[in-house]
Amino acid sequence: MPRLKGWERMGPTDEELVEAFQGGDFSAFDLLVRRWDRKIQGAIFRIMGTEDEARDLCQETFLKAYRALGSFKGESRFSSWLYQIALNLCRDRMRRRKGRTMVSLDDLDEDGAAFVSRDRPSALDLVEKGDLSRAVASAVAALPEEQREVIILKEYQDLTFLEIAETLGVPLSTVKTRLYRGLGQLRQHLEKQGIRGTAPVPATFP
Repeated sequence: MPRLKGWERMGPTDEELVEAFQGGDFSAFDLLVRRWDRKIQGAIFRIMGTEDEARDLCQETFLKAYRALGSFKGESRFSSWLYQIALNLCRDRMRRRKGRTMVSLDDLDEDGAAFVSRDRPSALDLVEKGDLSRAVASAVAALPEEQREVIILKEYQDLTFLEIAETLGVPLSTVKTRLYRGLGQLRQHLEKQGIRGTAPVPATFP
């Protein structure tokens, strides 16, 4: 069976770690947790809005992954499969309470790349407006769940459109449509309140 001695230094792929785990080397899962813990916890935090829930659901995500990894067939990327577990847990939790989150309001070019319009206030300018966080949280809370998830995966988690499509199990075109519509609705909602520009996008979980 595959063993991991020396692999941490060499940088095994997720697929190699999964294969090692399925072959009986359970230490491989520890490496997967270290590799993906902050990303998964960050995604959950953006959806749920509280650090306590982010930690709780992140732990639950990896527990479910550990129990199911033995039967994982590799039909999708391990990371996509892991995000699926996390999102499903968030959806279950969100059904029991109203969630709030912070997301990017960056414009997108035709290829889906984020950019900041130079004729608008900078992110720092907007941060200094005390009501911005509450306004964005309110706008995001009003978004359909499917749009909120795509925005978080693209803008915060930096997943490609293809990776998001794989994670959510929807066509690539659907991912792009949800993203564009979601960002458009956010901007429209905020502009009605006299807020124009972009909200800052932290690179990592706090």
